[in-house]
Amino acid sequence: MKEFIEYIAKYLVDEPEAVIVEETIDQDKKINLTLRVKQQDVGKVIGKKGKTAIAMRTLLTAVAAKEGKRAMLEILD
Repeated sequence: MKEFIEYIAKYLVDEPEAVIVEETIDQDKKINLTLRVKQQDVGKVIGKKGKTAIAMRTLLTAVAAKEGKRAMLEILD
């Protein structure tokens, strides 16, 4: 799942080498992904009215559900 979000984010931003995705698993076995991009690329990852971020989270949820897991995406600058 980490690679999936990283792949999508790298195609959205101007500086793909600055994309960092960190993955942690909490005690409920929920996967938490943290996406970090350059300050000027945050708007591209979030999109107008958050539509791009919502779409990324929806796709992540679908991929996680297929594997029988739960996942959450947080976007930082």
